[in-house]
This record gives sequence, C-alpha cells and structure tokens, in this order.
Amino acid sequence: MPHTYRRRRRRVAVTAAAVLAVGSAVVAGVTPLGAASADEPAPASSSGASTAAAARVMENLGRGVVAVRSSSTEILVSWRLLGLDPEGIGFNVYRSANSGSWQKLNSAVLTGGTNYVDSSADMSATNRYRVAPVVNGQEQAPSGDFTLTANHAQEPVVRVPLRDGGPVKFSWVGDLNGDGEYDYVIDRQETRQRLEAYSSDGEFLWEVNMGPNSENQDNIEPGSATIDVGHNDGVTVYDFDSDGRAEVAVKIADGVTFGDGSTWTHSDDNRQFIAILDGQTGALRNWAAVPTDYLADGPMAARFGVAYLNGTTPSLVAYMKNRRDDGGFNLMMAAWRFSGQNLSQQWKWLRGGQDAPDGHNTRAVDLDGDGVDEVVEIGFALDGDGTLRYSLGPDGIVHGDRFHIADMDPDRPGLEGYGVQQDNPSGLLEYYYDAASGELIWEHGGGPGDVGRGMAGDIDPNHSGMEVWSFSGLYNAPTNRLTESDTSLSPWPQLGLYWDGDPLMELLNSGKIEEWDPENPSDSSDLPRLETVGSYGAVTAAQGGPTLYGDLFGDWREEAVYTNGSYDELIIFTTDRPSDTRLYTLAHNPAYRNGMTFHGYMQSHHVDYFLGADMTEPERPNITYAGAG
Repeated sequence: MPHTYRRRRRRVAVTAAAVLAVGSAVVAGVTPLGAASADEPAPASSSGASTAAAARVMENLGRGVVAVRSSSTEILVSWRLLGLDPEGIGFNVYRSANSGSWQKLNSAVLTGGTNYVDSSADMSATNRYRVAPVVNGQEQAPSGDFTLTANHAQEPVVRVPLRDGGPVKFSWVGDLNGDGEYDYVIDRQETRQRLEAYSSDGEFLWEVNMGPNSENQDNIEPGSATIDVGHNDGVTVYDFDSDGRAEVAVKIADGVTFGDGSTWTHSDDNRQFIAILDGQTGALRNWAAVPTDYLADGPMAARFGVAYLNGTTPSLVAYMKNRRDDGGFNLMMAAWRFSGQNLSQQWKWLRGGQDAPDGHNTRAVDLDGDGVDEVVEIGFALDGDGTLRYSLGPDGIVHGDRFHIADMDPDRPGLEGYGVQQDNPSGLLEYYYDAASGELIWEHGGGPGDVGRGMAGDIDPNHSGMEVWSFSGLYNAPTNRLTESDTSLSPWPQLGLYWDGDPLMELLNSGKIEEWDPENPSDSSDLPRLETVGSYGAVTAAQGGPTLYGDLFGDWREEAVYTNGSYDELIIFTTDRPSDTRLYTLAHNPAYRNGMTFHGYMQSHHVDYFLGADMTEPERPNITYAGAG
C-alpha cells in the first residue's frame, strides 16, 4: 500500500525590497552592468502587508529516470514526481532491450511510490527505461530514457566519466543545457584551481582556469580568485535568469580565463568581482564588483548560494569575510540579481561592531512563511531586503560549526532552529530556537567545549518530531527529552540521507550510509550499515563527506556524489531499494533547493515541511516552472 499522510496547510504572503549598486572593470566583449532592466519583476512591498504570494520560478525538471541493478535478477527503476504534477497522476514504465521496441512492464497504472522493480529483464542485454505519465486515464508523452549497460554490475551507483585532473572538493548541479536534467560543475584542486562542466551523461563542456590568484589556498586568508578552501566556496550554479538554463556564479580576480578562452584582467590583484558564466560555454555573461568596504584588509573569501529575496525570482547571495591585522574578521553579506542582461547589486550588509555571530555555513529559508527568503547564519538572520531581522548574540550565542533550520516540531507552527557552539565561555553547548523570531526555546550547558558537529532529523518513530544531537545525547527536539537514556549511545552527527524508502532519515558519515535503530541503540562506531562507498571505488572529499549530496534524480530520495581515487569519474550513489512513499522531488521544495546551492562546511538540507514518521502530506509547492527562451 502507498504511504498515507495526514493533511496540513501552511500560510503564505510576500514582502521584499531591493536596492541597486554598481561596480566597474573591463573585459573584452562584455557590456558593463547597469540599472535593472524593464523585464525584471518589480520588488514586492516591504511594508509587511500580508498578500497572496506569487509563485516562485523554479527549474523545469524532467522525470530524472534512473535504473540500477539491485540484485542478480532485479533492476530498480526510479523517477521524479514533480512539484506541479496533478493529483492522482500515475505512470507506466517501459523497457527497450538492445534497442528493440518499447515494452510496457506494469499491468496496472502505478500510483504509489515513483519506482518500479523490474524482475523480468535480461541482464545480458542493454536495457533502456522510460516512463509515461497517465492523467485522467490518458497516457501522456514519455520521458527521456536511461540506459543500463549489458551485464551491468550490481551496485547502487551511477558513474559519470571525467577528464583527468586533480582532486575534487565540491561539485554542483544545474540544468546547463535546458534538457530538464541536472548537469555537473566540479572544481579541481590544483596549483591553479579550475572549474569543469559536464553534461548529465559525462560529455565535457568547458573549463575555467582560476589563474595565478588562486595559487594561495590558505583556508582563512586565500588568494583573491581562490575557491573552495576551508568553509568557503565562491561558486554556485543556478538558473539565475529563469530562462530554463543554469548559469555559474563565481568569484574572480585578475588572470581568470573563461570557458571561451577570454581572460579577465585588472591592475589590482586584490580587486574581486562576481562573474556570471554561461552554463553551456563557460563564457562570461556579465559581472559586478565586490564592494570595497574592506579592501584595505585584503581579498575576501566567500560562500555563495541562492535565495528568493522578492519571493519569485532567484538572487545570488554571498557571505564574504577577511581578516584584519588585529586578528579579528570583517564580515559582509551581499546580494545580486541577474536579469539575463544586467547583474545588479541589491544590497549589502556590514557587520561592523554588531553582535551577530557567524559560523561555517549559510542558509536561505523562508523563516516566517511570507513567501520571501531570509538569509541565515548560525547566530543571526537577515530579511530579504538585507536588514537585520534578529541576532542571537545578545542571548549568549557565539560562533559555532553547525546549525539546522527545519520543521522539527510538526505540532508547533513554523520552523525551528538547532545549533551547536564552539567554546562558548558560558558553557553553552547546543540550543533550540524559533527560527522566525530567534526566541530561544531550550539550551544545554556543561561546557565550554568545541562542539564540532550537530545534526537534526527524524530518526526515532517513537517520538513525535525530529531528533537533534551532538555529543551530549540524542534528544527529541520538541520535548527536550532524551530518547536514549545512555548519552554515550547516539549516531555520529555529520549528514542525513534519505535512502531506504520510509520517511525516517538515514545517515551519511565518513563514507558510510547507516541508520539508527532505536530498539537496539549503539554507539556511533557500531550503527547498522547499509552501504560503504569505498566498496564501489569511491573516495571521500572534505571532512570525510561527498562533493555534493541532494535529490538529483529518481524519486524523492537523495544522491551522494563522490569521485574515484583517480578523480576521472563521478560515482553517484542512488538508492537500490523500492519504496511506496510518494513525495514530490525535494528539488522542487524551495528551502531544500536553496540548500543545495550552499556548500561551506557541508550540512544536511531540509524541506520546509515536517518529513518524518506520521508526517502529513505536504502541500503542493507554490512554484512555477522556468521556460527556455
């Protein structure tokens, strides 16, 4: 039987504002940015008036069909349920063996989980799979297809070939060519760093050489063009102009060579710029200057991501930081909007002397349900117009390594936050708070201590809502009660991963896919293991993690992207287990898709509804699809 849900509704409204600013520099063949073009939507009112939220424009994804050999006799086929699919949509699954005719495999239309076990395939044949939606009894046009090669290995992975090159720390996905499927952008950690782009099936598209100003790869005071060191990235991929094809945003400086062979030049090596690159060619489409407020202290390291600051169209948001001579740090947050022609700075926020603690990751989430995203750090939140919404600093919160924002308590309105602390002089170790207001709900002391990890997710169905944990025991977040009395027994708090098919979260820790068994609790070194990535030739990246994880294809469950030890292949782990849980793709959930664009110290992405045991059926997301121009 399909997984059943209770129903629950959520309110929405819109507020936002935008301010324009410009910078200057020169590259051959590119028009400098100017004022916002007339084709950009007007910003919503920032008066706080509640109105019906306009739909946010998100990716026009295909079905993302994928097939893996799950046993000696079976193949699991999986595909996306899209955010705007009509209620009651069903699917037929088709197979073509050795380029023969397409044969329907299912006897009745499939209306449960969007996956199917093919137990009649000839494993010695090359098998192609596709699905066709069925709406009101009428079969619709079929999806694109996925090919599983003859005599394929039994493994829960998809392999994408890469060119030879150096180690890969991070990868990103976006639909670079407009075919509805995710393509890949990867970094290369070499003497001079590079970016490379590949189509979904591994065709090389382009490279960008980050040049001599990427040679300084210090994780705190890196070069002006250095990417992906420490908790910084300075790159992200998204369809910023909503034309149906993704762009690449990257921090640049003198000496960067783009995908078309042109080179950015500037007389000052410390001057930095934001570049928007064409996703298909790697050529520069436009640029903007990084504000120079802190230029006297050298170039700024950066984290990039996406937020919908007016509720409808995406913006690039950046966390930028450099070190002063006195050992302290300058912090600037800023946002830009790319219209397809112009790249316009919307706002910047300078921390200055404000008590606003930052951490190692940034999130963009609609905290208050008004349709507009806020930009959030571990100790403060900015509204969509770049003004400070709240700071947790006056409540005693300091810098920390990890924080999460999710609907952790399904019986409490809105979203909650959970964070951990690094050597808080008060002794505070972890805390739980209202994400919209910043009001603290509970705190755990016992320090000071450097709490380097913290996690949130529903891993115990015996307690309503999510669990949160670091190294002080496994707590049910809504009740602030231990779910396991022995505080030495808990999972390692690194990453979550939806894998086995029920709504409970599994765990991704240092190359191991594991699960928590609340009936047989164990310490973090002895959890039941589902997969080990090294068994399939994969190697871990930064902090023992993947280069990327998220819902990349197939049904709503998540993929984890690694490379092999030679760095000439992406090894993408995707589940080989059937599921009757039916959810729209997590990539069409606004909070989750924003999360996929941020790296830093990689943390779990969360949807904006409660995902866990006894969950309600999520509302259809308030989105519309981007269209190719």
